[in-house]
Amino acid sequence: MRADVHQVADGTYLVHGSDTNWVILAEGDAVTLVDTGYPGDRERLLASLAEVGSSPEAVAAVLVTHAHNDHLGSAEYLRATYGTPVYLHAAEAPHARREFLHQVSLGTVLRNGWRPGVLPWAVHALRSGGTAHNPVTAPEPFPAAGPLDLPGRPVPVHTPGHTDGHCAYHLPGTGVLVSGDALVSGHPTSPVEGPQLLPDMFHHERPRAVASLDVLAELEGELLLPGHGPVHRGPLKDAAHRARERAL
Repeated sequence: MRADVHQVADGTYLVHGSDTNWVILAEGDAVTLVDTGYPGDRERLLASLAEVGSSPEAVAAVLVTHAHNDHLGSAEYLRATYGTPVYLHAAEAPHARREFLHQVSLGTVLRNGWRPGVLPWAVHALRSGGTAHNPVTAPEPFPAAGPLDLPGRPVPVHTPGHTDGHCAYHLPGTGVLVSGDALVSGHPTSPVEGPQLLPDMFHHERPRAVASLDVLAELEGELLLPGHGPVHRGPLKDAAHRARERAL
């Protein structure tokens, strides 16, 4: 299965999965993988690594923005098969272990089924493993504060709201922000294009998700790599402010 891989900067690749993005940060023979798509995206994930000249054995770490199945899909597979460490915010670790689940409920999806795009999205999510029991058995909090000693030198940025431990990843050297679901540029259930929050039903605490946009607005850079939607080019501050305006 061919992957939809886009090189957006030196050593930086945005990959579009079946409905969710992940990011590959390459440095020499090693790569950092930010998110892994749905469980059903595994073939695409492995193909994307091959397309950039890498392999699962070369993944230095998986960084998780948050522990929803459409981002966590193959993290446990890589950890169990290749010994790849899976790093995330400490507040997200119990979520990844599935001690609890902060995720849109089936009832909420059904109540919103009249909205354009919701039912097709839900069918795809079910077919791709969106509701599967898919824990990471040994997730690890970030080993240090500040830039991580990994390809790309990503800096975790805590952006709670979508989930308690949601993190974006900032690459100050290249002006890149890997935003996960804290700030997206599109979604099958949204009629809007460009910087935005996901629809309200997806957030564990929407007010905190809105407040986290102010955190992202303080970051320097002009390249937004969202968890959903295409790459967005332009000042990160403007993108965050635009999303906040749309959310109010």
